[in-house]
Amino acid sequence: MSEIVNPYQSPETEAIPEKSIAQGYITENMRTHLKKASPWLRFVGIVGFIFSGLTVLTGFVLFPLTTRSFSNVPGFEQAGGSFSLLFNLGIAVYGLGAASLFFFLSLFVYRFGDKIRSYLVTGMEQDLEMAFKNNGKLWKMLGILCIISLAFFPLMIISSIIVVVSTIFA
Repeated sequence: MSEIVNPYQSPETEAIPEKSIAQGYITENMRTHLKKASPWLRFVGIVGFIFSGLTVLTGFVLFPLTTRSFSNVPGFEQAGGSFSLLFNLGIAVYGLGAASLFFFLSLFVYRFGDKIRSYLVTGMEQDLEMAFKNNGKLWKMLGILCIISLAFFPLMIISSIIVVVSTIFA
């Protein structure tokens, strides 16, 4: 007797053994793309480190100059000289925060490229795992920064409307 086949039955596939998933498989084409990306990732990381350092250095140079330049403004002491000092301190803290964020983004990019290079030389899967771990940290941090930036857009729009309305009716 022949077996009855149900045409509406979902197809059955063999289960893939867990071993083959855990071993990983990198094709030569993938290796070529990783090899091309690695030096650029390391380069961008190093440039990011340099710009982070320059940002901090610029802040230390400009902070005393801007504080001194406000003291030359007529009526500075009567208008409240401490306000401009607080303003300059706020700008300095913002600059240091931006430099540190840029430093960590550059660090994750550099480590990603460095671990890819290490993997291509040694073939150790731990290096590839660490490379993708740093890649994940990079995109997580960029995502959080994107969410924070999006949260500030309504505040900027509202404050812009208030400034425009107050200048029109002032």
